[in-house]
Amino acid sequence: MNDQFFNFSDFLRAISSYPWWQVLIELLIIGSVVYWVISFLQGTRGARLLKGIVVLLITIYVVVRLLAGRFGLQRIEFLYGRFLLAAGFAIVVVFQPELRRALMRLGETRLFRGFSTQLNDDIDALVESATFLSRRKIGAVVAIERDVGLGGIAETGTRLNAELTAELLNTIFWPNSPLHDLGVVVSNGRITYAGVQFPLAESGDLEKELGSRHRAAVGMSQETDAVVLVVSEETGDISIAERGQLLRKLTPETLRGLLSELLGRAESPRTFRKAAA
Repeated sequence: MNDQFFNFSDFLRAISSYPWWQVLIELLIIGSVVYWVISFLQGTRGARLLKGIVVLLITIYVVVRLLAGRFGLQRIEFLYGRFLLAAGFAIVVVFQPELRRALMRLGETRLFRGFSTQLNDDIDALVESATFLSRRKIGAVVAIERDVGLGGIAETGTRLNAELTAELLNTIFWPNSPLHDLGVVVSNGRITYAGVQFPLAESGDLEKELGSRHRAAVGMSQETDAVVLVVSEETGDISIAERGQLLRKLTPETLRGLLSELLGRAESPRTFRKAAA
């Protein structure tokens, strides 16, 4: 234990030998990286795994330091260092999907996002289509792209790049049409892809009566920052998924207001968070 206090004192003395502003900048950089990683994984399946890994590594570190300092078991400390090296490679393998999405986000994120003058027209088309499909109990799931590009997920679908209209959405989701079973991606006022397989949320994240479309909607909202509109084929209920939360049984007027708030800014409005809680 004395060795640990001695090492900590050395650490404080080493920090004090550097200019305060230099230490502050380094801490800000480290904090920014940690915040970005947490924000990136928030709400995803990888976040749970990351929490488990962090807790395990911290626990092992404390045990190893106690054993090495109190009983002089330096070999344990040496083996722990090699274990960390192996764990680093294992983390890269385990988090390969998350790392791939991170690289896609770097390439697809728009740094300067301008306000679209067509936003109201887009919302009108989405609300009109959702109302039409809801009345006829036709299932649908539509992901509306925001800051994070969806090209990496949508590339397996059918590329359309057509103007967003209620009539086109209704045609795509009409029963027995070739693309009606899977999802549609909307970007910058255009239907860019149809027939897209969205990532599915885990069954434990949703109520049991909800089907695959709702799982796909929540899964897409967990993996990206997209706003996902879903219409139930069984009940005709209109729902919105965002940041892993699902808000159900929306009226056309409520849907319009939510879409205006969610698509007008990157962060979730407080009204959505309260309603989904």
